[in-house]
Amino acid sequence: MERKKTFFERLTGAINTNGTNEEGSLNEPSDENHNISIRPEREASEKSGSWLEDEEGQLTVDVYQTPTEIVIKTMVAGVKPDTIDLNISRDMVTIKGSRQNFNETREEDYHYKELFWGSFSRTILLPAEIEVEEAEATEEHGLLTLRLPKIDKEKKTKLKVKSSR
Repeated sequence: MERKKTFFERLTGAINTNGTNEEGSLNEPSDENHNISIRPEREASEKSGSWLEDEEGQLTVDVYQTPTEIVIKTMVAGVKPDTIDLNISRDMVTIKGSRQNFNETREEDYHYKELFWGSFSRTILLPAEIEVEEAEATEEHGLLTLRLPKIDKEKKTKLKVKSSR
């Protein structure tokens, strides 16, 4: 019975050779000296089809919070800042974009092919509600940083009653 490959295995062309799959059941016998074997991407795509063409990559992110804001950092090297699509709501952020490969190198000339090219996206559920209008995004040397101010639930405002006369 053929098991479904993990995202990591599909992305890198690695194969699980440690004798068990994700569910803990036994795989076919393998070399016990290695847990993961890296295959060239070209060889992996020949056997499994061109799976990268149809799938969207998922960004890796760091998300942390301070007492006043939530900060999200992600690498978007090779992507023009004005082409990144950011959708922000009070409790969720979605980052979308595309990394284009303009290299005209022939497939057979590659020794390693590990970089991701194509569309990517990531949706992050926030640990607290934020002030959407005060959010800011900056990109420096390929690092996208989102600063999302938290809603101050303790903030109080005095409201003056106006007369209709």
